[in-house]
Amino acid sequence: MLNSKASHFLGMRVQSELEHLSELRREAGKDCRSVRGSAARTRANMRNQSTAAAAAAAAKANEDPGANLFPPPLPQPRICMWKYLDIHSMHQLEKTTNAEEMREVLAELLELGRPEQSLRDAITLDLFCHMLIFCRQQGFSLEQTSAACAMLQDLHKACIATPLGNVEECYRYFNSVLFCHGVRRPPFSIDLFKEEQLLALEDYVVNTYFRHFKLYKYVFTSQMRLDLSLTYMGLQPPILWPESEMEKESKEVEEQAVTPQEEELETLAPPEPEPKPSHIQVLRAYIKTQVNKELDQLQRLVEEQLKASEERLNSKLTALERPFQLPPSKGKSKTK
Repeated sequence: MLNSKASHFLGMRVQSELEHLSELRREAGKDCRSVRGSAARTRANMRNQSTAAAAAAAAKANEDPGANLFPPPLPQPRICMWKYLDIHSMHQLEKTTNAEEMREVLAELLELGRPEQSLRDAITLDLFCHMLIFCRQQGFSLEQTSAACAMLQDLHKACIATPLGNVEECYRYFNSVLFCHGVRRPPFSIDLFKEEQLLALEDYVVNTYFRHFKLYKYVFTSQMRLDLSLTYMGLQPPILWPESEMEKESKEVEEQAVTPQEEELETLAPPEPEPKPSHIQVLRAYIKTQVNKELDQLQRLVEEQLKASEERLNSKLTALERPFQLPPSKGKSKTK
């Protein structure tokens, strides 16, 4: 009896332990799922915050023109075959017989407007038209012509990406793009051009595009202006009146014209005491005196240098004239 009761008690205890363990496992699984869900939510929140911060920084850079003080980085050089002009476009261009037909087809393929309406579209059309004529003269294939036009287009985009000077960076970028089409190293580069063709293409781009680099940048980029303001420590900033108040004051001055009787009364009246000079007037006078002193010193120095150089020149001239003079004894004998 005792053994059966003990075994029954042990079985009940083991069953309760197993149920307790299963409950613990369920709770642990719930905790893990909740932890994973919270981690996923935190990751999503961090991604949203990062994208929002990037968008805010980009908007701030667009609003503030002084934020981008350096030119943007250039793209990585890649293979440019069939990038802008595909095989069908090249077949259309190959069928053209003169420059006018070529310009019309290019304007349609590159989605450019009429040259009479837009100066930039006219310049772009001339640029690619002359490139196609050069490729025909060199005997380039359709693949080579498409790649050459794409390289020129990428170079032009790199040039007009910023109004700042980046001619050296653009030249290095163009050379690296040329190497991508001259060496067989797939998938980074292909041997599309021979060495002589690459040299001819580089000479053409240097003589036609890089020699007029600043002109292209002037036409296709916005003009930059520098607003310089100086502040002096210890002085109050000048009060800027709004335009409306300035116009009102000028109208009041014009309306209140001074009559000749009032002018006589003003001449008879005792002179008013002169107002004290302001801080700005004192500063202007000090700067003017210092500049005058420096100019006087420079003028004296230049006069001294001119005088010394003149003396040296005279001494050299006298030294050159002395050997040509006859001795006095020979001259006396001739006179006798």
